[in-house]
Amino acid sequence: MRFTDTQLRYLRTQLLGRLATLAPDGGLQNNPVGFKIDEEHRIVIGGHQMGRSRKFRNAQKHAQVAFVVDDLESTDPWKPRMIEIRGTAEALTDVDPPMRGMSREIIRITPEWIRDYGLGD
Repeated sequence: MRFTDTQLRYLRTQLLGRLATLAPDGGLQNNPVGFKIDEEHRIVIGGHQMGRSRKFRNAQKHAQVAFVVDDLESTDPWKPRMIEIRGTAEALTDVDPPMRGMSREIIRITPEWIRDYGLGD
Protein backbone atom coordinates (compact mmCIF):
# COMPACT_ATOMS: atom_id res chain seq x y z
CA MET A 1 0.00 0.00 0.00
CA ARG A 2 1.30 3.45 -0.89
CA PHE A 3 0.80 6.83 0.75
CA THR A 4 -1.08 9.58 -1.05
CA ASP A 5 0.86 12.73 -1.96
CA THR A 6 -0.89 14.57 0.89
CA GLN A 7 0.04 11.86 3.40
CA LEU A 8 3.66 11.88 2.22
CA ARG A 9 3.89 15.68 2.52
CA TYR A 10 2.59 15.50 6.08
CA LEU A 11 4.85 12.61 7.13
CA ARG A 12 7.92 14.37 5.75
CA THR A 13 7.25 17.37 8.02
CA GLN A 14 7.24 15.23 11.16
CA LEU A 15 10.17 13.88 13.17
CA LEU A 16 8.48 11.60 15.71
CA GLY A 17 5.85 8.90 15.60
CA ARG A 18 4.56 6.28 18.03
CA LEU A 19 5.29 2.62 17.39
CA ALA A 20 3.04 -0.01 19.00
CA THR A 21 4.41 -3.56 19.21
CA LEU A 22 3.27 -6.79 20.84
CA ALA A 23 5.54 -8.31 23.48
CA PRO A 24 6.06 -12.09 23.76
CA ASP A 25 3.89 -12.17 26.90
CA GLY A 26 0.99 -10.57 24.98
CA GLY A 27 1.46 -7.12 26.49
CA LEU A 28 1.56 -4.01 24.36
CA GLN A 29 4.41 -1.53 24.11
CA ASN A 30 4.09 1.95 22.62
CA ASN A 31 7.16 4.17 22.14
CA PRO A 32 7.96 7.50 20.50
CA VAL A 33 10.48 6.91 17.71
CA GLY A 34 12.30 8.83 14.99
CA PHE A 35 11.44 7.77 11.46
CA LYS A 36 11.85 8.37 7.74
CA ILE A 37 9.89 7.23 4.69
CA ASP A 38 11.88 5.33 2.07
CA GLU A 39 11.42 5.38 -1.71
CA GLU A 40 9.11 2.36 -1.54
CA HIS A 41 6.77 4.08 0.96
CA ARG A 42 7.96 2.01 3.91
CA ILE A 43 8.53 3.50 7.35
CA VAL A 44 12.13 3.21 8.54
CA ILE A 45 12.62 3.52 12.30
CA GLY A 46 16.04 3.86 13.85
CA GLY A 47 17.55 4.70 17.18
CA HIS A 48 20.59 4.58 19.41
CA GLN A 49 21.32 0.88 20.11
CA MET A 50 18.05 -0.11 18.41
CA GLY A 51 19.07 -3.79 18.33
CA ARG A 52 19.10 -3.88 22.15
CA SER A 53 15.64 -2.36 22.52
CA ARG A 54 12.48 -4.12 23.58
CA LYS A 55 10.63 -2.75 20.53
CA PHE A 56 13.23 -4.36 18.22
CA ARG A 57 12.91 -7.73 19.98
CA ASN A 58 9.12 -7.44 19.88
CA ALA A 59 9.20 -6.77 16.12
CA GLN A 60 11.43 -9.82 15.63
CA LYS A 61 8.82 -12.04 17.30
CA HIS A 62 5.55 -10.41 16.18
CA ALA A 63 5.62 -8.66 12.83
CA GLN A 64 2.22 -6.93 13.12
CA VAL A 65 2.63 -3.34 14.34
CA ALA A 66 0.81 -0.01 14.40
CA PHE A 67 2.42 3.39 13.87
CA VAL A 68 0.81 6.78 14.53
CA VAL A 69 2.02 10.28 13.69
CA ASP A 70 -0.05 13.22 14.95
CA ASP A 71 0.12 16.88 15.81
CA LEU A 72 -2.04 19.95 16.27
CA GLU A 73 -2.24 22.28 13.31
CA SER A 74 -4.06 24.76 15.56
CA THR A 75 -5.41 24.94 19.11
CA ASP A 76 -7.90 27.74 18.39
CA PRO A 77 -9.81 26.40 16.65
CA TRP A 78 -8.82 22.88 17.64
CA LYS A 79 -7.41 21.16 14.53
CA PRO A 80 -5.72 17.81 15.11
CA ARG A 81 -3.99 15.99 12.26
CA MET A 82 -2.99 12.34 12.24
CA ILE A 83 -2.11 9.30 10.22
CA GLU A 84 -2.36 5.73 11.49
CA ILE A 85 -0.52 2.94 9.73
CA ARG A 86 -0.86 -0.76 10.41
CA GLY A 87 1.51 -3.15 8.76
CA THR A 88 4.24 -5.75 8.85
CA ALA A 89 7.54 -4.95 10.54
CA GLU A 90 10.97 -6.31 9.72
CA ALA A 91 13.70 -6.07 12.36
CA LEU A 92 16.84 -5.68 10.24
CA THR A 93 20.52 -5.62 11.20
CA ASP A 94 23.66 -4.29 9.51
CA VAL A 95 21.91 -1.65 7.42
CA ASP A 96 22.67 2.01 6.86
CA PRO A 97 20.98 4.00 9.65
CA PRO A 98 18.20 6.38 8.60
CA MET A 99 19.76 9.31 10.49
CA ARG A 100 23.16 10.26 11.88
CA GLY A 101 24.00 8.87 15.29
CA MET A 102 21.71 5.87 14.98
CA SER A 103 22.81 2.25 15.14
CA ARG A 104 22.87 -0.19 12.20
CA GLU A 105 19.64 -1.91 13.26
CA ILE A 106 16.28 -0.66 12.02
CA ILE A 107 12.63 -1.57 12.07
CA ARG A 108 11.10 -1.26 8.62
CA ILE A 109 7.30 -1.24 8.30
CA THR A 110 5.46 -2.12 5.11
CA PRO A 111 2.01 -0.45 5.32
CA GLU A 112 -1.05 -2.65 4.83
CA TRP A 113 -3.69 -0.24 6.16
CA ILE A 114 -3.54 3.58 6.26
CA ARG A 115 -6.02 6.11 7.65
CA ASP A 116 -5.62 9.84 8.10
CA TYR A 117 -7.55 12.70 9.61
CA GLY A 118 -7.28 16.46 9.18
CA LEU A 119 -4.70 16.42 6.39
CA GLY A 120 -6.84 18.44 4.01
CA ASP A 121 -7.87 15.88 1.38
